[in-house]
Amino acid sequence: MRHTATALVLLASPAFAQTAPPQEGPITCASPVAPDDTERTLKQRFGKDAVVQDLPGAEGEKYKGLVLFPKARDRRIEIAFTDDKAMRASGLTLRDAVKTSLWSVNGVTIGLSLAEVQKANGKPFLVSGFEWDYGGFVTDWRGGALARPLQGGCTVTIRFGKKSAAPKSLLGDGVKVASDNATLVKWAPVVTEIGVNFPDK
Repeated sequence: MRHTATALVLLASPAFAQTAPPQEGPITCASPVAPDDTERTLKQRFGKDAVVQDLPGAEGEKYKGLVLFPKARDRRIEIAFTDDKAMRASGLTLRDAVKTSLWSVNGVTIGLSLAEVQKANGKPFLVSGFEWDYGGFVTDWRGGALARPLQGGCTVTIRFGKKSAAPKSLLGDGVKVASDNATLVKWAPVVTEIGVNFPDK
């Protein structure tokens, strides 16, 4: 009887070892997506919650990527790959789908204000001018806490935006605005996009 019980434990243990992938919480360089993940490994791990879709790229272009939790917009994660064969993940993106996200990166999540991100950074930072393809991205953390890569070497990009038009002094390529700039603070953009970029191998 004891031998039978032991055998059942041994048979059952691999199933217990395979924990379900996270569906919310902090994003790291290894979870919920790792640098060595492929389309195949992600589909194996997430099942029907991993779907190939056309995703928005720079300058109006589209690219094939994988979306985790496509039906749960506050859990949605977009994953890009290093090549068309989806052999290795190059990074992931959170976007302003429903004004918030159940995921966070370095304590920052979708919908946070300038002041909240500045507090997390520990000092003011620079943002690129708005209303062009690369507008609203943080360009310089000025040595703050958010300048440091995640453990594992992943770098983080954060973008701000707002549905209403930005004041003219905040517009355009070549413009850099400090996060404590009075005009920017009054316009009050929020985090609309967070990217985690995996290190090149």
